[in-house]
Amino acid sequence: MDIQINFRTLGTALLGGCVSLFSCQSGAAPSSTMHTTSDTSHLMTTDTTDSLETITLGAGCFWCVEAVFVELKGVRSVTSGYMGGTVPDPTYKAICTGTTGHAEVAQIVFDPTDLSLAELLEVFWQTHDPTTLNRQGADVGTQYRSAIFYHTDEQRKSAEHYKAELDKSGAFRSAIVTEIVAASKFYKAEDYHQNYYAENGEQGYCQMVIRPKLEKFRKAFATKLKP
Repeated sequence: MDIQINFRTLGTALLGGCVSLFSCQSGAAPSSTMHTTSDTSHLMTTDTTDSLETITLGAGCFWCVEAVFVELKGVRSVTSGYMGGTVPDPTYKAICTGTTGHAEVAQIVFDPTDLSLAELLEVFWQTHDPTTLNRQGADVGTQYRSAIFYHTDEQRKSAEHYKAELDKSGAFRSAIVTEIVAASKFYKAEDYHQNYYAENGEQGYCQMVIRPKLEKFRKAFATKLKP
């Protein structure tokens, strides 16, 4: 498994203050136990146009996740939405109750010839706290859980390997609780959630929460950003 991990940098970047910076809109919901699976029988079809690949990630508020990944070289699109729940056609209002089972996610289409899966996962681990169950900073609820929804068996193996190596290295002070599960039906979020930071950059929340997170991310991954 060709995954290079800079454990020292990762631990410093995340534990140096991301919990206070990397939080989004507040909410509350009952907690639930995380489960991982190796079952690939329900894998979603990957976007194979040319050489493109799709992965779906949950790392707290999707406004923040989208704002980060859209700047990465090799990322073709980032769509905010919902995955992992039981209620069909969920609305944002329903998601915020924490009762639908969905996570706020970003579905990312990327070109692995420009951005490897290992590099993408490195950004994922560095830009949120994967050790807090069903929460990111002030955002509490199962909808904010840390999750990797894999679309291929290679993605599953890489995610599980990376998670195990990070735990073994002691990169984080607590065990990683990120769930690693097969992608299920993806529901695109309402239009006003798409490109949220780009279109609402002057809004107070964007200035106070998303902007500081982006500044940290840009410094840590300066060589991997789009021109």
